[in-house]
Amino acid sequence: MATRSTIPTALFLFALLATTGAALEAAEANPPAEGFDLEGSDPRALEIADRVMLGLGGREAWDETRFLTWSFFGRRRHVWDKQSGDIRIEGVDRETERPYLILMNLHDKQGRAWKDGAPVTDSAELAEMLEYGESVWINDSYWMFMPYKLKDSGVTLKYLGRGQMLDGRSAEILQLTFEAVGRTPQNKYQVYVADGTGLVEQWDYYSDATDEEPQLSSPWHNWQRYGRILLSDDRGERAHTDIAVLDELPPEVLSSPEPVDWQAFIP
Repeated sequence: MATRSTIPTALFLFALLATTGAALEAAEANPPAEGFDLEGSDPRALEIADRVMLGLGGREAWDETRFLTWSFFGRRRHVWDKQSGDIRIEGVDRETERPYLILMNLHDKQGRAWKDGAPVTDSAELAEMLEYGESVWINDSYWMFMPYKLKDSGVTLKYLGRGQMLDGRSAEILQLTFEAVGRTPQNKYQVYVADGTGLVEQWDYYSDATDEEPQLSSPWHNWQRYGRILLSDDRGERAHTDIAVLDELPPEVLSSPEPVDWQAFIP
């Protein structure tokens, strides 16, 4: 016959085992990328990162998402084939106000570029354009997909405790630092996983990991479902637009400089 003391203990142990089992299952479903700093990261931070991935739709849904497109704050349009690494970037040069187009592959860094509709044939100029394309891709995609990259290569993930977001709501705070990855590995981010939603709803950006105050704090609001995953467009004073997740895309979108009728693809 159970006593008063053993019943709560049994319930506690059952809840603990259930919670531990769920955490292990979430971790197995969201393995870290090769090069992620597993030893240097906090178990609590890893658990929260895995819960975030589940809330976004799950690792399987993210891995199986094929084509994504969005406009980065109205400045550049991106198209990404996650399977092949092919990208298309369309924009207007801020200084010359000339339109440009870049078609390249993120894996082998090979590609082509056009300015004012004319192909870039000079090898040095083409190399500069492809370098620019990769650079803006790294930046713009992080502003779009960061919550899916909490366990990426080169990342060390720490749990900083609880705090308040800009809108006054409570959240758990994770810190991301980087080692030998990307163009600015000296950066640091603190991301806020909001109570209630379990989603990243704010980030603080530090240009140097040693900085005590962030250079930028921005919300991640208006999470919406696209295909099988969730994406956020609202960054406070700015917003991404023309977001779409597609299962199919005509191959010429990623191989031809011909203009694309985006209304045919954007729901």
